[in-house]
Amino acid sequence: MEKRKDDEEANNSLVSFSALRKDVANVLDFLERLKNEEDQKAVDEDLIEKLKLKLTFICTYVQLSYSDLEHFEYIMTRKREDVENLLEQILDDYGKDVRCKYVLTSLADNMDDCIRLYHRSKSDATMMDEQLDFLLLNLCHLSKHRAEKMFPGVTQYEVLQNVCGNVRDFHGLIVNGCIKHEMVENVLPLFQLMAQRVGRFLWEDQADEDSQLSELDEDDQADEDSQLTELDGDDQADEDSQLSGLDEDDQNDRDSRLFKLAHLLMKIGQTEREVMHICYKNLKASTSAEIGRFIKLLETYPDILREYLIHLQEHMITVITPSTSGAQNIHVMIEFLLIILSDMPKDFIHHDKLFDLLARVGALTREVSTLVRNLEEKLRNKESTEETNCATLKFLENIELLKEDLKHVYLKVPDSSQCCFPMSDGPLFMHLLQRHLDDLLDSNAYSIALIKEQIGLVKKDLEFIRSFFANIEQGLYKDLWERFLDVAYEAKDVIDSIIARDNGLLHLIFSLPITIKKMKLIKEEVSDLHENISKNRGLIVVNSPKKPVESKSLTTDKIIVGFEEETNLILRKLTSGPANLDVISITGMPGSGKTTLAYKVYNDKSVSSHFDLRAWCTVDQVYDEKKLLDKIFNQVSDSNSKLRKTDDVADILRKQLFGKRYLIVLDDVWDTNTWDELTRPFPDGMKGSRIILTTREKEVALHGKLYTAPLNLRLLRSEESWELLEKRAFGNESCPDELLDVGKEIAENCKGLPLVADLIAGVIAGREKKKSVWLEVVNNLHSFILKNEVEVMKVIEISYDHLPDHLKPCLLYLASWPKDSATTIFELIVAWVAEGFVEKTEMKSMEEVVKIYVDDLISSSLVICFNEIGDEPTCQLHDLVHDFCLIKARKEKLFDQISSSAPSDLLPREISIDYDDDEEHFGLDFVLFGSNKKRHSGKHVYSLRINGYDGYELDDCPSDACHLRHLRLLSVLYLDPFFINVNDSLLNEICMLNHLRYLRIGTNVKSLPLSFSNLWNLEILWVDNEESTLILLPRIWDLVKLRVLVITTCSFFDMDTDEPILVAEDTKLENLRYLNKLVLSYWKDSEDIFKRLPNLQHLGFDLTASWDYSTEQFWFPKLDFLTELEGLTVGFERSNTNDSGSSAAINRPWDFHFPSSLKRLWLNKFLLTSDSLSTIARLLNLEELYLYRTIIHGEEWNMGEEDTFENLKCLKLNRVTLSKWEVGEESFPTLEKLELSECRKLEEIPSSFGDIYSLKIIKLVRSPQLENSALKIKEYAEDMRGGDELQILGQKDIPLFK
Repeated sequence: MEKRKDDEEANNSLVSFSALRKDVANVLDFLERLKNEEDQKAVDEDLIEKLKLKLTFICTYVQLSYSDLEHFEYIMTRKREDVENLLEQILDDYGKDVRCKYVLTSLADNMDDCIRLYHRSKSDATMMDEQLDFLLLNLCHLSKHRAEKMFPGVTQYEVLQNVCGNVRDFHGLIVNGCIKHEMVENVLPLFQLMAQRVGRFLWEDQADEDSQLSELDEDDQADEDSQLTELDGDDQADEDSQLSGLDEDDQNDRDSRLFKLAHLLMKIGQTEREVMHICYKNLKASTSAEIGRFIKLLETYPDILREYLIHLQEHMITVITPSTSGAQNIHVMIEFLLIILSDMPKDFIHHDKLFDLLARVGALTREVSTLVRNLEEKLRNKESTEETNCATLKFLENIELLKEDLKHVYLKVPDSSQCCFPMSDGPLFMHLLQRHLDDLLDSNAYSIALIKEQIGLVKKDLEFIRSFFANIEQGLYKDLWERFLDVAYEAKDVIDSIIARDNGLLHLIFSLPITIKKMKLIKEEVSDLHENISKNRGLIVVNSPKKPVESKSLTTDKIIVGFEEETNLILRKLTSGPANLDVISITGMPGSGKTTLAYKVYNDKSVSSHFDLRAWCTVDQVYDEKKLLDKIFNQVSDSNSKLRKTDDVADILRKQLFGKRYLIVLDDVWDTNTWDELTRPFPDGMKGSRIILTTREKEVALHGKLYTAPLNLRLLRSEESWELLEKRAFGNESCPDELLDVGKEIAENCKGLPLVADLIAGVIAGREKKKSVWLEVVNNLHSFILKNEVEVMKVIEISYDHLPDHLKPCLLYLASWPKDSATTIFELIVAWVAEGFVEKTEMKSMEEVVKIYVDDLISSSLVICFNEIGDEPTCQLHDLVHDFCLIKARKEKLFDQISSSAPSDLLPREISIDYDDDEEHFGLDFVLFGSNKKRHSGKHVYSLRINGYDGYELDDCPSDACHLRHLRLLSVLYLDPFFINVNDSLLNEICMLNHLRYLRIGTNVKSLPLSFSNLWNLEILWVDNEESTLILLPRIWDLVKLRVLVITTCSFFDMDTDEPILVAEDTKLENLRYLNKLVLSYWKDSEDIFKRLPNLQHLGFDLTASWDYSTEQFWFPKLDFLTELEGLTVGFERSNTNDSGSSAAINRPWDFHFPSSLKRLWLNKFLLTSDSLSTIARLLNLEELYLYRTIIHGEEWNMGEEDTFENLKCLKLNRVTLSKWEVGEESFPTLEKLELSECRKLEEIPSSFGDIYSLKIIKLVRSPQLENSALKIKEYAEDMRGGDELQILGQKDIPLFK
């Protein structure tokens, strides 16, 4: 009786569903006819597409209603209402049509019947072919919608769409009679199970996205989530165990969804593999065109396995630390399997072996999954992992067996090929390759483990062959050198391809062994040559060794000679002559000294005292008029406020200049239109104002002429060139007689161009002072006749070619900064270390090595250095050198800058991408980011920088469209923090890039994710997180190579919780040099953390809530054990909830314990007593002291005899509450610069500053009441010293007294 009732209900369900299918077809057919009726108004296509999707959803889950889907009736009823609403909108004008009424009524009734019958129909009987075909078709449409509309570019959804499409197409062939039933009888039962699994996943996926589910209470939603993830039958236990480690509370919803999808694909992939097997075994000989086309579409099974392994690897990284026994072996296994499955070379696999290989890889994949699950479970239960580790070792043996079978059984041997070295600078390439191989071997990345031994062999042979060519004339063995370059480039390409999984399988099995053999043959040939050379040493011309450049200080000054007459002429034109505005133009060839001469007169004291306002503006070929005028305005204005984008800068600048005597330098103007545009705001106020114009184009100078004829700058005379060469080579000493003739010959060959003379001077200054060495320079110069810019570039190339190989990439990289932009030494340290340009030595830190590199480049005259007192030294390239470096870098494929709308197919190792306000070119359509982009160039990029444009932020695009995980060689990643906000999903993807040395991002995540432990090669981490405080512990301890950590706001622990922090006793970050900026409150264990950072050189933190009730004073961490610390920046934030605001608190001195090594100290918003200041004075190595917004007790600073800042060179006081200041005669014996900003309560500067002979600058900013005392100090100092060496400067370094 019960069975009869169930059969009757099932039959009713089928009848209702058949009617529903018919009504759906009628509705869609009716809408199609409406679209084609000419006399009717246009039907909204978007609404029709939405209706189709809703109907597809209803039809799908009516068929799957037996699957016990949670909230079925509720969700389906809402979908039914959506259908009615959409139909009313579409058919609004046809409501009275009889046909329309009948269709709507019938459809609504049948939808209600199907939904109502859900409660009574629980039959899961095998579907008829036609029913199953309809279900598969609808699932195909739903998965396509998810892949193309909701998650575009997400690989897993693309794979799901392909699988559903393939299986449905295959089933369609069965329905249409193209394939006989008996051929596929073993597969048919799997189709319905697969459809059920996919349907359940899409139901949950849709429910997660459906905003209507927000009306459900949280407890019901949680129950729904747990029930919707269940899989029926035997799969339930396996699925649960594989997902057991997934913490839903901590994991982003999207990541959780993708992880579940990866498991789903793994399950349904078995069906896909069976379908493929049938096709190849039984159908490949078929002459049916439909079957032939379909077979080619079936090969998505490798994609399924690949995506599963990728997510398994990501999951493993979040729950298993890299140091866990056996973890490294599992990662190696996964890496090997992914190399097989990524870009699978099907054309090189024997067809009859393909499915055997896929079955073997599938079995290994399941075995790896089991190992991960076992290891995770043992860690959770705190059991020994030794058994699992032994199992991984056995598994590694299976990998070696599979590698042999791949070579001899499964794969065809590819045709041999020969790489050709595509660059021109072989020594530069060899140096960078050597550094690259060193970094790979030092990385301990699991992507290297498979080929670490082979990389070592290549490195060893490379070093031997390089050493041979370093000591012989390469021209004598040109063919051998070129063959060596080709093989070395091939080795790099093969190794990188394996790591990047770019056709990695063929490279691993065939190309790498072949390349190693080629390198070995060249090594043997070189060994034979070396023996012959040793016997016939007199016949070989050995390259002249380069004498190491002696390290010089960053304060190296530019030597300027000649142009005395020109200088005096321009000075007279500037300070005398007509009261009208006049233009002094300087023209000349590139490198003739135009800018140098202009700079010389601009900074002349007679000029700076003559004009009320001065400004310098470098124009260049590509310029922004508004930005340049804004730059001029900022120099001639006393205000610090920035102009708004809507302001008329030209009008504001005109008003600022009107009525004043001004001097404006427009450097490097290229055309007359530029001149006209930039000079519009410059008024002629009859005050004797002047404009200095430098240009290469005489036409521009003549166009701008008012009263003074343009000065065409002459070349240096021979004696002037020799004077420059002699001073650069010998300093104040004279040239030895034996070098005098050849030295003057070199000077003669400079052809009078100052740039050439200066560059050649840099060459000979860094070489041995021998006649043979100088004659070599003469021989290289004889072929250059310097008549145009091309010839200047040749001379720059001479200086470049004489650089040691390790300095060349450092120099070229400076051109990645814009022209005329200064780069700090800290920025160079960060950049060069990140790019891998800095060689590691045992004797010196990397920071010390970088400073030596900078000194050597300055000595070569290729780099200009600026070193103002109290400011960090900066470096800059001359425009021509910048041009040369940019051209050379592109030629050598070192780096390039491209637009997101015009990406290049042939990308260099380092690229910078400027987003150009064309959103369609970012994300999916962009060369590097789409999941379907598998270009060779993108995968082989080492350094990637994404720059936004001002005022634009990319909203949520990266989380949905940007995919970085396939850029596996990346060592540098910069995502403009003001352009891209990195969310959890993208951050976890970034954490898979375990070759990263440098990471700069903007994010608001609260703590470093567990997957951060995978970035063990990270050396520089820079995070902008304005809206949150990033918690460092415990993940920070995994970054053992970290050198620089810069975070807007970070903390060791979460101050909102009381959870204890467990730190292993031996945990340290010994490489960390720079840490900024922490948030600290009173916490006794913070000193223990600092002790684990023993080599810190700069530390920045903010103190909050630091009142210590036990001592009744403010708490300050003890830092005296940080013996390497040189820079300390501390901000203080008083709390309103304790006694810190009382007068007693202000009177109590700070218990400072600074390290004696401290050289720079910045204190912000502190409450200081005289005793606290005395503690600071006892720091014997302190060179710079900056006090900002500081309250000094009693507003008095009385410095006694014991308060002596022995080595202080710069003192800056900004908004310090100080009204009385007493300074002793020996308080600042070595001070060079005193800067007082907005110290409004201080009435005068202590007169004793006039007795400090070392004092060079007193700078006053918004402190007019101090100007008189400053003037008196200047006058007194000049009387005492007999000169005018003491400068009194105002804001923007404008002299206050003339």
